[in-house]
Amino acid sequence: MDGRTALRTAADRPVRRDAAVRSDAVRRPRPPLTFSLLSGWQRQVLGTPGPPPFRTGDAHAKAGRERCALTPHTPAVFARCPAEADGPGVPLPARAARACLDVAFFHPFDDGNARAALLALAFVLARESVTLHKVGPLRTVRYADDPDGAADLAVLVTILIR
Repeated sequence: MDGRTALRTAADRPVRRDAAVRSDAVRRPRPPLTFSLLSGWQRQVLGTPGPPPFRTGDAHAKAGRERCALTPHTPAVFARCPAEADGPGVPLPARAARACLDVAFFHPFDDGNARAALLALAFVLARESVTLHKVGPLRTVRYADDPDGAADLAVLVTILIR
């Protein structure tokens, strides 16, 4: 592979990844957000030959100010989160914010968790035929267990939908 081919392949990754998210979102029956889906999208984001596994050690966020510990139960707890956020009567912006924050909080991958969190948000919205255009990475200075920060993200998603 020459340099131009490698650059073109890397530049095509976001397009392929976004198409995969939209395609997965409209499948019938409606698929739940799972680690397997996220891992497949991460493979495309990172350009790896196979889907990346759940991280195998502690993760750190916000330049090391937050530590995301890994216990034997972390992957199973993370796997239950999307179903909890998809309950009846939960408004779409809150579901999308919850999916995004779950990925950001659990840091399931060694690399690319901010992108994965945004993809989770986009997936939840796309299942309801909502697409956000030109939304870049969301950065937060709040801690993972801050309920006001979660509510603020849901409000921001509501504004972006409009």
